[in-house]
Amino acid sequence: MTLAAITIFFILALLGMPLAFALGFASLGGLIVGGIELSVLPQRMMHAVDSFPLMAIPLFMLAGELMVRAGIMTRMIHFANALVGRVHGGLAHVAIVAGMMLAAVSGAAVASASALGSTLVPAMRKTYDDGYSSAVVASAANLGAIIPPSNAMIVYALMAGSAVSVGGLFMAGVVPGILLTIGFMAVASLLSVRRGFKLSGDAFSLRRAAIEAWRALPVLAMPVVVVGGIVGGVFTPTEGAGIAVAYAVIVGFFVTRELKISDLFPALFQAAIGAAMVGALIAFAAGVTFIFTIDMVPAAMAGFLQSITASPTIFLLLVMSLLIVVGMFIESNAAYIMLVPLFAPVAANFGIDPLLFGFLFVFNLVIGMMTPPVGVVLFVMSGITRVAMVDLIRNVWPYVAVQYVVLILCLLFPGIVTWLPRALGY
Repeated sequence: MTLAAITIFFILALLGMPLAFALGFASLGGLIVGGIELSVLPQRMMHAVDSFPLMAIPLFMLAGELMVRAGIMTRMIHFANALVGRVHGGLAHVAIVAGMMLAAVSGAAVASASALGSTLVPAMRKTYDDGYSSAVVASAANLGAIIPPSNAMIVYALMAGSAVSVGGLFMAGVVPGILLTIGFMAVASLLSVRRGFKLSGDAFSLRRAAIEAWRALPVLAMPVVVVGGIVGGVFTPTEGAGIAVAYAVIVGFFVTRELKISDLFPALFQAAIGAAMVGALIAFAAGVTFIFTIDMVPAAMAGFLQSITASPTIFLLLVMSLLIVVGMFIESNAAYIMLVPLFAPVAANFGIDPLLFGFLFVFNLVIGMMTPPVGVVLFVMSGITRVAMVDLIRNVWPYVAVQYVVLILCLLFPGIVTWLPRALGY
């Protein structure tokens, strides 16, 4: 059954069928080959999406949409510009810092790419070339899946079961997210100097920075309230996502006063589209996961890998190498849904910290969102900025290299990932 399902999936995916439907037909084909009653498929699909934790994803998406429509981008950009605008690569630094702040609101790289690209790239083009501008914004957007809250981490935790908590994964992303931000800013400065870009922005002023910080305070407080409440055990991730929506509405209507009643339906519609894509992937993949379980694929894979090596480090390197390739060709949510149920139990057999393995798994696939040929963030940026994909890839590789450097550091020094969650009791 497993061989039939995998074969059908790859054939349909290579023919261009959307991955959710390719997974559905793969499940159907595997069940037919195995002679299993087909009524199992809708039952497994319904069971997969009938999940309270899964509700956090559409709610965080909606909160991000509302905050963007509430005018938070303008306040974040002004605050970032007051901090880092007058240095080499100043506008690039503004984009990266704004991406870091937006990541603490949106939870998704694609949403961040759309918001940052449409807002910042037109201004950046006045100082930088198109390829550089788009590459910087794409890199800043990719922070959305690493810095909490992160929809990718929610999906991973759902697929991994009780082995890892959403709050723990959120905290695991904080220190690597800061390292990524610093690395991106260093690369932006280096490239700006090498290419002779002019300085832009106003000289740093403590008074101006304080004013802009005060104006941005309602935005900066949101992740503190939401993520802090989740980590502190005050509410669950789903409840936190609901609070984020309420917070976004209050900020939009009464603080920035830029959110209108007419904005609510478009925000709900966009959040529904994003949630439907994730939900369809999870539902259709449930059939494939069921087939893997029936064929005892996780046990067989564990036995195979343990026969190759008894070293947890070698196992991690093997999995990370596989995920580099997977991230290049398969959409990340589909990869989580198909591969987490296989590898998470094997990692536990090797005695690997579930938080470390979960974060490395997520991080590797997040990098895949910026690597061709199926780098979804690259396609979003290319569509928004009209920059040729070849030009975008040529400019984005230094930022991809930074992400792999941080990934290797996290692998070699696990404390980078686990220190903060463990200090908070996870």
